[in-house]
Amino acid sequence: MATFRPLRSGFATFAIVFAFAFGVTFLLTNQGPRAEAQTTQLVSSADSSAHIRVIDGDTIEDMRDATTYRLVNIDTPETGSRARCTAERSLGNRATEAARALIAQADNLELRPTGRIDRYGRTIAFVVLDGHDMGETLIAEGFARPWRGRREPWCDANGNLIR
Repeated sequence: MATFRPLRSGFATFAIVFAFAFGVTFLLTNQGPRAEAQTTQLVSSADSSAHIRVIDGDTIEDMRDATTYRLVNIDTPETGSRARCTAERSLGNRATEAARALIAQADNLELRPTGRIDRYGRTIAFVVLDGHDMGETLIAEGFARPWRGRREPWCDANGNLIR
């Protein structure tokens, strides 16, 4: 039977302590993808119609700096080939149009990054239009649902919407 023998080498002890300290430092400073520190950006209505592009109901792009934002608090149906059924695609298209209309009508648009970036490189942010959260507005109008941390299906086995 093997017996435990303590390390006697000063180098080995140093290496273990160094590896532990490095690991703790890495964990404390690298907690997943983060956006660069950003402050709230105010965009006037004239700017928003010229510089904000709505990609879909929960994703917009600021054309001035090519930053793509994913709304933090909602999930909207997919559009195009990513939709799993015709009903999802239809509601996704309507959600996109609703987001465009809300942005076009707003006097003030605020982008409030959370400091996170998603796996697609989008900056996670709240979008506030005239003091109202755009995500909450889209939910209230039936174009979105609250984000629950992962994509959930919009279609049942028969191609009907799941709400």
